[in-house]
Amino acid sequence: MSDSMPPLREVRQEDGFDIAAVDAELKKHIDDLHGVPGLRQFTSGASNLTYLLSYPSRELVLRKPPAGSKPKSGHSMWREYTVIKALQPVYPAVPYVLYYASHEDSVIGAEFYVMKRVPGLYLSTEIPEQWGWTLEHTRLFCHAFWDKLIELHQIDYQAVGLQDFGKPQGYIERQIKGWNQRYADALTADAESFEDVRDWLDANRPEQESAHSILHGDFRIDNLILADDQMRSVKAVLDWEISALGDPLMDLGAALVYWIEPHDPEALKVLKKQPSDAPGMFTRREVVQYYAERTGRKIDDFTFFYAYGIFRLAVIAQQIYYRYYHQQTTNKAFAMYGPGAKALGHYARQIIKQGMEI
Repeated sequence: MSDSMPPLREVRQEDGFDIAAVDAELKKHIDDLHGVPGLRQFTSGASNLTYLLSYPSRELVLRKPPAGSKPKSGHSMWREYTVIKALQPVYPAVPYVLYYASHEDSVIGAEFYVMKRVPGLYLSTEIPEQWGWTLEHTRLFCHAFWDKLIELHQIDYQAVGLQDFGKPQGYIERQIKGWNQRYADALTADAESFEDVRDWLDANRPEQESAHSILHGDFRIDNLILADDQMRSVKAVLDWEISALGDPLMDLGAALVYWIEPHDPEALKVLKKQPSDAPGMFTRREVVQYYAERTGRKIDDFTFFYAYGIFRLAVIAQQIYYRYYHQQTTNKAFAMYGPGAKALGHYARQIIKQGMEI
């Protein structure tokens, strides 16, 4: 079987940890671990950190939060581990988690969890020519991709033991107030306040939530592992850092921010992380229409949910830039997150003005 994975690098010094201590701890809890593991760091991801542990007989993936200042509710390894473990029996498209350590019990002074590496194909910004996809292949893959999010949203979270995972009631209000406050907390001297965008989101919250579901929070093609079959079916959905219980239209709005189209403004194309602009892919409006058709939900205007997704991403970018601005990380790539947050804020303002009717 063909196998690929996101790019790897040597572990950045500031992101390192005691691999010998982790190795000794894992061998107490996981069978068939022999020898000394190799350790490399995945280059993808600007929030939580991901590492490949290569044993002679198997490969594991470790996730941990970064060092430095972190939002109070952010970077929770417990959240990721809990939702993945609960979904394993009913949503096979998740990795198999093996071990979790809280901050208090951790041998490296930070919480982390370990899972099996899922072999398969990794797809980033372009569809490889050697796949030989036609427009029909791309269209069918697009259906399969969004079906996987719809499938997640239709799982009974209480039946899988996630009733205490969060408070779904009032989710929209908490999200808007929470992200607005996080942006205020992460402001730097060179940032724009976007008070008008924050005020609009707060004033235009839907009066009623459409449903309550398990939300992934960052649903993108480059957060998937695909099977080596003709249609590249989804083997695993990764990166559950922002998972929650709440209104699924908020999850769809967050996912559409990364669904870049060919005629989008250049500032938005900088965000491209998946081949959503390939010939045959849905437009954002087609995604919303497909979602409404498959779920039976009536959606006439998606402006609020898309604007929320845009501004939420602006906040995340500003939080990352805040760490760089205050020299809590030496990763020079994070210098661009400040201008990126500003561009997203302006785009949210534009969407609010022009609307997104379906």
